[in-house]
Amino acid sequence: MYLLKNALKSISRAKTRNILIVIIASIITISACIALSIRQSAETAREASIDQMKITAQISVDRQAMLKSVQSGDRTNVLRNIQGISLEEMLSYAKSGNVDDFYYTLTSSLNSDEATVPVDTSEVTESTEDLNTQFEGMGPGGSRRGFAGMGNQGDFTVVGYSSHNAMSTFMDGTCKVIEGSVFAEDTKEPDCLISDELALLNDLTVGDTITLINPNDEEETVVMKINGIYHNSEAAMSSGGDMMGFNAASDPANRIYTSYTALRAVVDNSEANAVVEVDETTGREISTALRGQEAGTYVLADATAYDAFQKDAEDLGLDTSIYAITSPDLDDYEQSMIPLERLSSYAAYFLLIVLIIGGAILVIFQVFAIRERKYEIGVLAAIGMNKRKVAAQFIAEVFIVTFIAIIIGTGTGSVISVPVANRLLQDQVQAVEVSQQTTMNNFGGGFEGRIPGGAGFLQGRMDGSGDADYISSISANVDIVVLLQLLFIGILLTLVSSASAIVSILRYDPLKILSNRS
Repeated sequence: MYLLKNALKSISRAKTRNILIVIIASIITISACIALSIRQSAETAREASIDQMKITAQISVDRQAMLKSVQSGDRTNVLRNIQGISLEEMLSYAKSGNVDDFYYTLTSSLNSDEATVPVDTSEVTESTEDLNTQFEGMGPGGSRRGFAGMGNQGDFTVVGYSSHNAMSTFMDGTCKVIEGSVFAEDTKEPDCLISDELALLNDLTVGDTITLINPNDEEETVVMKINGIYHNSEAAMSSGGDMMGFNAASDPANRIYTSYTALRAVVDNSEANAVVEVDETTGREISTALRGQEAGTYVLADATAYDAFQKDAEDLGLDTSIYAITSPDLDDYEQSMIPLERLSSYAAYFLLIVLIIGGAILVIFQVFAIRERKYEIGVLAAIGMNKRKVAAQFIAEVFIVTFIAIIIGTGTGSVISVPVANRLLQDQVQAVEVSQQTTMNNFGGGFEGRIPGGAGFLQGRMDGSGDADYISSISANVDIVVLLQLLFIGILLTLVSSASAIVSILRYDPLKILSNRS
């Protein structure tokens, strides 16, 4: 108690110096409070976002892993023989207890001699068969009856869905039925949805039919009934990363949607009646059957379930040297966190610099304070006070002053941390967007590639459809964790700034101090 009373008296006697120390320590505390709040809010936002989000995952061929596992001379043959996972295998992995839902699609490509496509395909000069040779069987999630030796490709992409939940563009609002209604999930009838652009161009209405043609056999036709007309808000063509990205079939307006069951029946019937010929050049079999590419989507509760599903799939027989489980949701999530993660890293560096500079300033203050109070130290030691108690008094003085600064700095920092953090975060978002826009501009405005973005990737397009949904605001509140961290920083600064005083006090000889004073 004596030490505390004496420390308070010493503080009151040197008001000017201690007020200056309080100001400096308060500035350090405010800066530390903002930095710690940003880091804590970043961690809270990460945990809250990933805990609340539903995660979808797909199983696709891991071509890089396969290429690394074989000799260089065999790599071309390996690529040509790659086959996607079958629907039966997809269903077997869906038995994992971590899978909340599983749905799948079947995609095929057809033509029509009745309907006019919304885009002109006359300038398409790519050789479909050349592309088939390069990419056959390599579609993500494709089945073994996938696009290997696909033959000709049509102007329309027909997608069959096993569930309405699989229609992600309708779930997220990209597409919306504006006339009629969606087809029944399990219908065997070839009911379909067509785009409003396709309907307008060809004077089609709900209840009409559209006749589609097998691009490999013009004698084979499929008549589909228009059950509804949808509007697609996508503004431009996008390859979407699949094998149909080089022709009209990739245009959103040329997508026709139906049930999986109906399209499966069409493809199966085409395969049953197909004519198989042998290419004289390559010696490979070419079938006139419609090609269908199946892809499955697993719905998982959270990131923990996603990690567990990866292990379950491997236990159920998934060959991880050939296939990989990926999640576009996690990729998008990581992309959205880039500005916040950068800001959190900058906050950590800023905090370190502030502590180093602030600690150095406080040490210098204490060195001068010890010199000024050398005689006081000598008197206290001469009257019998233990040097350790003298040092403890100086530590108590520094701690009291620092504690006052922590209170002032925490109060001020908690008020200004939110606007400061959000302003800095917006600057980071703009910096990321400018960097990505610069990359796009370097390609002359036609870039549709994958832009590196730290933890994730952004599928960037000049029309803006690839912009990531970045986290642009946070609630940088001071919670108990930040308060404890600030208290720890205060104790650390107290010990560091008092170190010089403790060393000086312990080595001072009280008799020499008093004799020099006289």
